[in-house]
Amino acid sequence: MPSLDVSALALLFLAAAIVGFSKSGLLVSLGAINVPLLTLVMSARDAAGILLPVMLAVDAVAVVLYARSIERRVLVTMLPGCVAGSLLGWQLSASISEEALRLAIGLVTLAFVMDAWFQLRTRLTRAHPSTGWGLFWGAVTGFTSFVSHTGGPPYQIHVLPMRLSPVVFAGTTAVFFAINNVIKILPYAALGQMHLTNLATSAAMIPVALGAMAIGVWAVRRLSPVMFYHIAYWLLFGFSLKLIWDGLGAFLPMPDVI
Repeated sequence: MPSLDVSALALLFLAAAIVGFSKSGLLVSLGAINVPLLTLVMSARDAAGILLPVMLAVDAVAVVLYARSIERRVLVTMLPGCVAGSLLGWQLSASISEEALRLAIGLVTLAFVMDAWFQLRTRLTRAHPSTGWGLFWGAVTGFTSFVSHTGGPPYQIHVLPMRLSPVVFAGTTAVFFAINNVIKILPYAALGQMHLTNLATSAAMIPVALGAMAIGVWAVRRLSPVMFYHIAYWLLFGFSLKLIWDGLGAFLPMPDVI
């Protein structure tokens, strides 16, 4: 791993722990803050490249743990869209503004949570999500995940209304994002995001991520469905506000500091 100061190391290991928790199925949307978090000490492109091998390592363990607990219709309806969205993200990764992307994701996610809480009767969610919506949200998930690893919120917009059990939700999420992350390997390598320096940093982060994942798996298997979804929606609400705040920062004038 390259020489880094204490603050950079702390952020890297915090990001690794967040990857582990999010991959356990407990805090899926938490992963959306990782790239913004690491941009405090590196470029967004390097941050995404460093995180991908960490996620792949944790994905492998998650799939082994949860492979028998999946909802196949989620994979069947969302993965084709995810592939298309990832390819689009590859084509547009150099021109898309990360701030605009975060703002858009945050606004849509906030609308979804408000609809779930207050029954606003929007078309963002349905009791029985359709194949068309699965393809759409799969594409949004693939695109946002490719550009900045923020696929958690759009994925949950489609899947949370299904009210899967916590373990099935975790298993389905693990398999879906494992496939999604494998799709990214060649494009990320082609874009120069997975060079040896980044890979060495990733390797140092993996043990921390696996430890955090073990804690998350323990918690998922003990949470009641009511508590699980209560936590999930509140976290999604919090991260929607964080994404909106990050996105607006690029468009609103900041006051001068005297």
